[in-house]
Amino acid sequence: MILTALQKYGVIVADNGSAMFISGTPDDNWNNDELDQLKTLTTSDFEVVVTGPVYTPANVPAGPSPTVSSFAANPATITAGQTSTLSWSAANAIYTIVSPEVGPVRETTAVVRPTVTTTYKLYATNQYGRKTRSVTVTVH
Repeated sequence: MILTALQKYGVIVADNGSAMFISGTPDDNWNNDELDQLKTLTTSDFEVVVTGPVYTPANVPAGPSPTVSSFAANPATITAGQTSTLSWSAANAIYTIVSPEVGPVRETTAVVRPTVTTTYKLYATNQYGRKTRSVTVTVH
């Protein structure tokens, strides 16, 4: 059903030059079997239609790239079953994404419960660029 809806109605993508991806948060209201079908999609399954200016080296917009002054895990070492709080400070970001597991976030913290040692990446993005920071939560 989800793939049929994407085919019929399309999808809007605001691109800043980053890789294409689909992300979301698990919810019991969704049929996970249908959501698993999204894993089969590739970039070639989509038709790209340019609706705005095409930027070349001669007309790249200028402005402040996002900055990430901190990205930390507290505690950074846990035992299986415990949680850790990821926190960060980012400026000039239109959106931020924490990967893996968390996805797009509006807040400046996220609680994670990894079952194995996991390195989390924070992507802070705006129309002028993207900054990435990493932090590892060690699971004993």
